[in-house]
Amino acid sequence: MHSVGIRDLKAHLGTYIGYASHGEEVVVTDRGREVALLVPITPERRAVMGMVAEGIAFWQGGKPAGLNGVKITGEPLADSIIAERR
Repeated sequence: MHSVGIRDLKAHLGTYIGYASHGEEVVVTDRGREVALLVPITPERRAVMGMVAEGIAFWQGGKPAGLNGVKITGEPLADSIIAERR
């Protein structure tokens, strides 16, 4: 994990984005106090965004509360399970 002040982050943004893209967390500080955390994109987010790009899911942005905001197209999961069991 890396720690960086805001001024240094601005000056070397590409370097710290590189750390995050390789799986490392970067703590951003303001006058020695932690104020933000730069983290890598999670595999779950990549999967959801891939489904959105393929048109399988619809997402309006933001953080979903449960399944609100995420819509899956196609037949209901329960119907698929019943058909599979037959």
